[in-house]
Amino acid sequence: MTTASSIGPDFTRPPGPIDRLVSWLFTGIPGPGVVALCGLASFLALLNLHSLFNDGDTFWHLATGEWILRHGAVPTTDPFSYTYAGGPWQAHEWLAQVAMVLAYRAGSWSGLAVLFAAAFGATAALLAAYLKTWLRVGPLLVAVLFALACGAPSLLARPHLLAQPLLVIWVFGLLAARRRGLSPPWTLLPLMLVWSNLHGSFVLGLALIGPFALEALVAGRERPWPVIRTWGAFGVAALGLSLINPQGLHGLTYPFKVSGMTSLPIIMEWRSADFSKLSLFEIGLLEALFICLWRGVKVPAIRLLVLLGLLHLAFQHVRHQATFALLAVMLLAEPLARARPASEPSSPALRPATGQTRAVFAAGLAVALLAAGWLRLAVPMTRADGVNAPMSALAAVPAEVARMPVFNEYGFGGYLIFKGVRPYIDGRGDMYGDQIMHTYGAMVRPDLATLKSELATRHIAWTILARDNPAVGALDSLPGWRRLYADRIAVVHVRQDATNSE
Repeated sequence: MTTASSIGPDFTRPPGPIDRLVSWLFTGIPGPGVVALCGLASFLALLNLHSLFNDGDTFWHLATGEWILRHGAVPTTDPFSYTYAGGPWQAHEWLAQVAMVLAYRAGSWSGLAVLFAAAFGATAALLAAYLKTWLRVGPLLVAVLFALACGAPSLLARPHLLAQPLLVIWVFGLLAARRRGLSPPWTLLPLMLVWSNLHGSFVLGLALIGPFALEALVAGRERPWPVIRTWGAFGVAALGLSLINPQGLHGLTYPFKVSGMTSLPIIMEWRSADFSKLSLFEIGLLEALFICLWRGVKVPAIRLLVLLGLLHLAFQHVRHQATFALLAVMLLAEPLARARPASEPSSPALRPATGQTRAVFAAGLAVALLAAGWLRLAVPMTRADGVNAPMSALAAVPAEVARMPVFNEYGFGGYLIFKGVRPYIDGRGDMYGDQIMHTYGAMVRPDLATLKSELATRHIAWTILARDNPAVGALDSLPGWRRLYADRIAVVHVRQDATNSE
């Protein structure tokens, strides 16, 4: 088997055109340089990506962060809707929401773009920092591109992007510990304290301790007690720190509660992977499968089980595809490197950097990041009507009507909260629960009996729905209702007795 130290360029046969191109582009660039370039390119790519704000949840995250700063506490009941007002709510992403609103206060939408671009750039740089241990320039760049491209549909201004750098650092630490035959460093543990208050994906971080601990136990089966003691202590400490959050044990069980909801298919990101149309995820998956089969890559059994488990989650729910791509690249890097035939020419190796070179790259990266961030803040991003931001439609609703109960599109709920309007429903489907979610699903199908009953029971005075929502046609023909406004994004109906204007 090829060892890590023997993985190097081989010149037994002339390099091909791709090898020469990569050599010309990257010869002489030290590892930190490639890491910096990956981070900077990702930062710049997201910094001007307007689709970053195409999710209505961004609005209610900002509203929650504002509520937390105003009240000096994390909400435990719903302060925003009228259908669930006062009901229990776990604001488990409160730290991310505070960070978001602080960025928004500092630079409006441009400030928010800088925050998420920085998190995305950090994810790319950290991923490249791990991969450079095993891969050369060409494969490293392909692997980083694959991991980030598979998560492209999830590039939205929401807490999961802020948690991704923590996920990469955590797995980086676990893999490094196994490579050295040691237990994970305790310096990783404060990460869990932050992570558990930032995003629910911290549960995955906790879950990953188990397989790596088992792998260590199998490797050290002749002296199992030291492994059990050190890895067990790390796991218990990580679990204990994860419970230091406003929800305590409920924060730990939250992801399992959500995944057990029967109404999840109503929400796009919680639907199963759809392979009826070609997607970036499918392309990346097929590419990885081809390379692994072609190279005869051998993955240790426990890590293979972890990969299959992550793949199951990615098939089960679209939202897990980005996580799978990141972790798959990290778990496959070493097996891919070891599977390269010794006689095969490769792209140039990443040479180590001197302290002076590291300083130069760090200074250059800092200057580039600050300049790009300053330019983004100096040229403010403007918001217009968007897929989940019915700005013109809401502006057309008279103030006295807007204060009355509304039936709204699921994706519009966040914007309504942001503008001080209490929605029927919004992106916190886990809070509303299956009953309200299923009722909403029936209303927009539309089930006319459910629609009429809910409009009457809730005393709904107006509706704001996406233009292509099937319920729009039903409301057009519903006695006592009329269209107030329509554009390419949304349609507004009002109950005829809710306004004096005819």
